[in-house]
Amino acid sequence: MKIIRFLLIISILLPFFQGMNAQDSIQVMQPEPAQTPEPATAPVPVPKKEKAPIKDKIYFGGNIGLSFGNYTMIGIRPFIGYKIRPKLSIGLKFSYEYISDKRYSSTYTTSNYGGSVFARYRIVNPLYVHAEYALMNYELYNSLGESQREWVPFLLLGAGYSQSLGGRTWLNIQILFDVLQNSNSPYNNWEPFYSVGVGVGF
Repeated sequence: MKIIRFLLIISILLPFFQGMNAQDSIQVMQPEPAQTPEPATAPVPVPKKEKAPIKDKIYFGGNIGLSFGNYTMIGIRPFIGYKIRPKLSIGLKFSYEYISDKRYSSTYTTSNYGGSVFARYRIVNPLYVHAEYALMNYELYNSLGESQREWVPFLLLGAGYSQSLGGRTWLNIQILFDVLQNSNSPYNNWEPFYSVGVGVGF
């Protein structure tokens, strides 16, 4: 009789325990899957601006002055320049002149030489402005006919025109005025300086 009661109680309580076990299994939290970290985004490199080669910044040229007859003058003026900006450049010029003057009883011959520093700024192709400080060594004569050599300064301001001859070769035409007007200058006051020359790279 006791066995029958025991089996009856078990049969009544067994569904109850099974339901609790089912709820416990449902409430068990499953572990979340591991998250894969996103790959770090590499910084986009900023392209560096390539600098122009030195040879592309250098230009050179010059002009030759010729005059024949009773007054003969042969002058040569080479120069070299460097572009510090696409439109702005600086440079050096060297000058030499040989002079033979036969207009007097005896032939007078001498040489003039010197150098200068200049700056050019291209306003718009083909026009540019030009500033130049020059020192020239001249043989000067006093009232007694005695000669001595002296350095004469010039500050030349003006403008120029450049015309391409093909490739990197240019024809340059300049007109400059001396604003210092030194008393030993061999030129008349505000006499313009004209020059025609050829340059490479400007």
